[in-house]
Amino acid sequence: MHLYHLSLQQPTSIVCAVQGCFSGISKQQEICVARGSVLQLLVCDSRSGKVTVRCSQDCFGILRSLLAFKLTGGTKDYIVVGSDSGRFIVLEYNPTKNSFDRVHQETYGKTGCRRIVPGEYLAADPKGRAVLVGAVERQKLVYIMNRDAQANLTISSPLEAHRSYSICYAVIGLDVGFENPTFACLEVEYEDADQDPTGETAKNVQQSLTFYELDLGLNHVVRKYSEPLQERGNHLIPVPGGSDGPSGVIVCCENVIVYKNLGDQPDIRVMIPRRQNDLEHENRPLMVIASASHKTKSIYFFLIQIENGDLFKVTLDTEGDIVTDMHLKYFDTVSPANSMCILKTGFLFVAAEFGNHQLYQIARLGSDDAEADFSSRSSKPGLYNCRDLYNLVLVDTVDSLDPLTQTVIADLAGEDAPQIYALCGQGGRSTLRVLRNGLEVSEMAISELPGNPQNVWTVRRTVDDTYHSYIVVSFANATLVLAIQESIEEVPDSGFLGTAPTIGCGLIGDDSLLQVYPGGLRHIKSDRRINEWKAPSRRHIVNCAINRRQVIIALSGGEIVYFELDMTNQLREFSERRELPADVLCMSVSDIPEGELRSRFLTVGLSDRTVRVISLDPADCLSPLSMQAVVQLQ
Repeated sequence: MHLYHLSLQQPTSIVCAVQGCFSGISKQQEICVARGSVLQLLVCDSRSGKVTVRCSQDCFGILRSLLAFKLTGGTKDYIVVGSDSGRFIVLEYNPTKNSFDRVHQETYGKTGCRRIVPGEYLAADPKGRAVLVGAVERQKLVYIMNRDAQANLTISSPLEAHRSYSICYAVIGLDVGFENPTFACLEVEYEDADQDPTGETAKNVQQSLTFYELDLGLNHVVRKYSEPLQERGNHLIPVPGGSDGPSGVIVCCENVIVYKNLGDQPDIRVMIPRRQNDLEHENRPLMVIASASHKTKSIYFFLIQIENGDLFKVTLDTEGDIVTDMHLKYFDTVSPANSMCILKTGFLFVAAEFGNHQLYQIARLGSDDAEADFSSRSSKPGLYNCRDLYNLVLVDTVDSLDPLTQTVIADLAGEDAPQIYALCGQGGRSTLRVLRNGLEVSEMAISELPGNPQNVWTVRRTVDDTYHSYIVVSFANATLVLAIQESIEEVPDSGFLGTAPTIGCGLIGDDSLLQVYPGGLRHIKSDRRINEWKAPSRRHIVNCAINRRQVIIALSGGEIVYFELDMTNQLREFSERRELPADVLCMSVSDIPEGELRSRFLTVGLSDRTVRVISLDPADCLSPLSMQAVVQLQ
């Protein structure tokens, strides 16, 4: 018997993406993406500009990396998958069955995402002769790719390229034409730092760029060359070689990108420009998070992206095989990406780190705009102004809920099936979305938020309202109330205290609203009168539980205060309070049962890992009824 664990809703985030000709159709490129445990093949229609899913297959594991490679003279790309299986897996897309077929599977390590088990990094020789699979620490394995008599793909036994006491940051395959396959790695050796208990050696350890060469004649891997770097790098970009370019590698470091190559080639350094008047991140190091390369018979260029989403076009000036200058030019601004792919059909696919993924049409190559050109001749970082899209045109988006920061489940639409109201995204690209069971995800309304929200609630104005009227969004030091109408707009006279965060809110009574904030309670009546209860001096509210007639708050220090709505629609405080032995982390009270005046039980979770049930019955109000200790599993 085999038990499969399948999610009803597939992951929407994209961990990594690669482009290639996976179906074997000439001049057609597809995109293969990894979504958690799901491997998908996306197709971009060159006429309509729409992205469709051609194949989706669950791999029952954690997909960590993807790599596309093509054998010399081949017409079809294969897919190498790095996962937590401890296996080297080569897949081939089968158009007839519309599935990914396993071509090879070789076990080399233990299962799980371990730092010394390869699978985190994948790199291939551009001619498809070898593939390197690397771990975060120490281990690297190289497989030689070849064909048998029937032209089927074959692989060799793994060749070790291990390096003790070394941590790897990035690996790529250099384009060296038909010379021995060479791989470039960003490494840090920590042997001396590991033996220094003071930690001083670790502060001064240098990162190095190391080249590993696969000797096809002797069938082994050698550490050919290693060079220390002045700055810490995090990303490598291979430069076309052979008859297409000068070969070498672009090392993306903090605030600078450096072109390096073996031989007589001097280093070419370009400072990454900064946004003009960017006071918020004035002293923050600039780091490249993603890149994409485009090569034709006549030109090649690179797009790099820094953390704020800005894209730069990188080009090289050459004299023979020697690079004389490197140019950096602001291109456009898109969402920060986990991966970017430039298709031969003129599209740029951005697998966004947060929010929806985008497909752009490259309308211009950035050579005819008025942007400044930054080169290696300048010793100081330049400045540029961020602008709207100019070189790119957005043609399609792929929905993504990642990251989902807050949800509320309610039947606001009156469909007899609750909807999920979710806050998604990060920063200025955050969105409020409405999810329905059995239907596609659709955006009902979008409202730009001034910051990162911490909580969100929806409330009715009166008990007879069919739909919720307000969305209450709480920030770290403020509260924003939005009205749900044809458009979502801020309500300036809601009665809520806007200068403090909201801990809880809801409808109390028939037509009153209640706001709980750290300094007290705010009872907002339908005629706009407001009654306030202030927290004691040097105490503040840390948690609350609310239903239509009862309010329970927890003060700092573990004290519980109970309020109940009387017949005159006034909140009355219970005369006694309850001191608990630890701080309150969470609390909950159920809705009032039909025919009752109040809910009889309160559940409280404390920092001493206990859950307590407290009575709300007038006869023994706030008396403890039960306690359950929760054991933390190691």
